Amino acid sequence: MKNINDTAELEKSTAQIIVEIIQYMPNAVVSKTILKKTTGNITVSSFAAGEELAEKISPFDTFIQIIDGSAQLFINGKEYDLNLGDGIIIPAHSKHNFNANKQFKMLSTIIKSGYDI
Repeated sequence: MKNINDTAELEKSTAQIIVEIIQYMPNAVVSKTILKKTTGNITVSSFAAGEELAEKISPFDTFIQIIDGSAQLFINGKEYDLNLGDGIIIPAHSKHNFNANKQFKMLSTIIKSGYDI
């Protein structure tokens, strides 16, 4: 599996068709940064069929929206089948991973501020 990340932000004040700014690549997960700030970031990713993102834990809530295809997401061992247009919040400190039974694209938004410490 290849993991390709483009961390350059999108051009500001320019309309974008988000589902088209990233393409599918065979045997790869491709990510493009839309906006990156110290308080959070927005990223779009494409997953080739058969790819997966290894289990991880984020210290922040993460909002996921499927913008093409469908995805299989596991949060703390519970399976969620997400289809085009579906959104879900992955709670902070939860184990989660993605499986691409079919190719899909997703938009992820991480908010790093507003947490009680």
